Amino acid sequence: MAQEKVALVTGAGSGIGRASALALAKDGYAIGALGHTADELEKLVADIEKDGGEALTLVADVADEAAMDQAVTRLTEKYGRLDVVVANAGINGVWAPIDDLKPEEWDKTMTVNLRGTYMTLHKTVPYLKAAGGGSVVIISSINGTRTFTSPGATAYSATKAGQLAMAQQLALELGQYKIRVNAICPGAIETKIDDNTDIRSSHETEIPVEWPEGDIPITGGEAGLSEDVADLVVFLASDKSRHITGTPVWIDGGQGLLR
Repeated sequence: MAQEKVALVTGAGSGIGRASALALAKDGYAIGALGHTADELEKLVADIEKDGGEALTLVADVADEAAMDQAVTRLTEKYGRLDVVVANAGINGVWAPIDDLKPEEWDKTMTVNLRGTYMTLHKTVPYLKAAGGGSVVIISSINGTRTFTSPGATAYSATKAGQLAMAQQLALELGQYKIRVNAICPGAIETKIDDNTDIRSSHETEIPVEWPEGDIPITGGEAGLSEDVADLVVFLASDKSRHITGTPVWIDGGQGLLR
């Protein structure tokens, strides 16, 4: 069934990905909900369909070429096109002193965050070109782009800086095809990603600075919500941001300015 607007959201099962998928669905997009946890994705798709939207569950590892090829093919065969890609899937991984951080730990963070982003775009850009243009939104972070004070987060920060570099490089490469590429850089957001963070020996890497009380100025210290980021995703996906490309947008309530 052909749709007027179709969006792929990776890491769609929870957090920023879920909120973005819901917000884009409300804005009229058919959603390809991609992730590795089927029950989370099925619940998301059910919620979208309950509100009258269209969505498709796509179980895949973003770093797996064959799985991503199959997922993107399924999505485009069902809906006939692709207009927006939200490359959100990622992990915090292990945060540890550089001489303690194991090669396999470094590699895992690189594989999910950087290879996963590359593979997502590698498989989707041909469809954006075929559609005559579109929008790519990469979910980066304030880490590695604005702040460098998270203890031991060298691998994570390197991937987030790499994602921003990809967005800026590709904004120029793909501009001729009317494809815009931007990076959203969240600060502290209430998601489950911290549950998957392994922090070791932070006393060796943390910066000996006492942050002011409420170090997120606009909220008095409260973390932002996934929905805050989702609203920005919808804006960057839409024609309202038609002259914005290659741009990092920090959404951190001012947190990064203090760090």
